[in-house]
Amino acid sequence: MTKLRQLYYCEICGNVVEIANEGQPSLVCCGEPMNLLEAKTEDSSTEKHVPYVEETANGVVVKIGQNESHPMTEKHHIKFIEVLTKDKVYRAELKPGNEPKAEFPVKKEDIVTAREWCNIHGLWKS
Repeated sequence: MTKLRQLYYCEICGNVVEIANEGQPSLVCCGEPMNLLEAKTEDSSTEKHVPYVEETANGVVVKIGQNESHPMTEKHHIKFIEVLTKDKVYRAELKPGNEPKAEFPVKKEDIVTAREWCNIHGLWKS
């Protein structure tokens, strides 16, 4: 059964789907079952993927890579950054050439998780 806010991926076309209405037994895309994405939380490579959340005067900024920014090239980049609270989802969609960070009008203590999608290395959360 699908659950609220889960992300699914189609290995054929690259489609990513976020569940907004839970309960379906499975998702299908391009005639094949979609894969449930499990977010990674530890990065052992030199390219950092784990979202890092900092408080600001207006909310938070989420950076991808605390000490070293994630690449933002056409071939390797962050597609989106999300902040999830108990009852809201905030999303910033990024493109190659953007900085791998996003600002959100939410208090740090209200965040349940922050996550991001790398076009090569998949889903990551903090």
